[in-house]
Amino acid sequence: MQRRQRHGHRTAIIAFAMAAVMAGCASRPENVFLVTPTPPVPGATVVDMLVATNRKPADVPGVLFGGERGTPSFADIAVSIPPPAARKVGEIQWPKRMPPNPATEFTTVKADVLDRKAIEATFHAKVVKSPSRSVLVFVHGFNNRFDDAVFRFAQIVHDSGTDAVPVLFTWPSKGQMLAYGYDRDSATFSRDPLERTLDYLVKDPSVSEVSILAHSMGNWVTLETLRQISIRKGGISKKIKNVMLASADVDIDIFETQIGSMSKDRPKFTIFVAADDRALALSRVIWQSKERLGEINPAVEPYATYMKANRIDVVNLTDIKSDDDINHDKFAQSPIVVRLIGRQLATGQPITDQSIGLGNTIGLAASGVALGTGAALNVVTNGQP
Repeated sequence: MQRRQRHGHRTAIIAFAMAAVMAGCASRPENVFLVTPTPPVPGATVVDMLVATNRKPADVPGVLFGGERGTPSFADIAVSIPPPAARKVGEIQWPKRMPPNPATEFTTVKADVLDRKAIEATFHAKVVKSPSRSVLVFVHGFNNRFDDAVFRFAQIVHDSGTDAVPVLFTWPSKGQMLAYGYDRDSATFSRDPLERTLDYLVKDPSVSEVSILAHSMGNWVTLETLRQISIRKGGISKKIKNVMLASADVDIDIFETQIGSMSKDRPKFTIFVAADDRALALSRVIWQSKERLGEINPAVEPYATYMKANRIDVVNLTDIKSDDDINHDKFAQSPIVVRLIGRQLATGQPITDQSIGLGNTIGLAASGVALGTGAALNVVTNGQP
């Protein structure tokens, strides 16, 4: 009887997750990277990002890169974000048809595939013009097509308000709910390409610092890459200062071994967790693992002691509400959280209860007590100021 109940619970989780994800993708058009002349729209903002990928180029020009594994390729892509009156912070306004309406929808206004020499020159020129000369690298998660990754990163860059040069590292995800195993292998396959990307970024003398924001399965390739850099080179470049892990689909025991393999002067880590993350609950069932890093409770043992000993900051998003039905994208869809990420990038300071004044209650979870009522953003600040 117990076995039947467990099987029923597992099936229900899988069915819910599949329905939620597929419902979100059903109305998206193809070929969003077919660039057509688009007149400027008053109030719109353009996010110009550089892309490094080991996806295989797609046969369809408007797709650019598909889900098959390939060799390193590069692109310079610009996305127009609709004016504030047409959207909410945290949302992606997907085109309903092609060509899109730039007044109300995300619109690709540039999509140039470049060779290595051209991308290096373009990157250097952008960094020199950046006020902070900092770089933000985004590593997406499971079930992301190329356009998913580009539009999500454009939304994060815009809504966070960061002035860092945006660099998307997109690995060969199939963008299919049932391709979890393929995606996991692709993430592992992508460690060396991500390492080479980071190597180039820190090598540019104009770069002051590099921050990494990883989501979901993207945390696996990010942590594995940082681990192998530390082992190969005896440490991680001091330019890589800030690593943010959102909804990390990584077994907690493996995470501890990855951190343990890094040198003591590793980057500052901030982890965004949510106990109600249904995608990670599904992953835990698939892997039959103890807990995924992105769903731990940082206020209880052994996690509280471990995070403090390793100077890892933890932001608990469990009580934060967003429009994400499976609570896996809160870091990007919640206005309060995406703005916090922007502030952390701008100031270099850890997220604390004093770091925000947006009207939400902030609690310190180190003691296990939220300081206030209402929606609480629980923060454990264990890193060095």
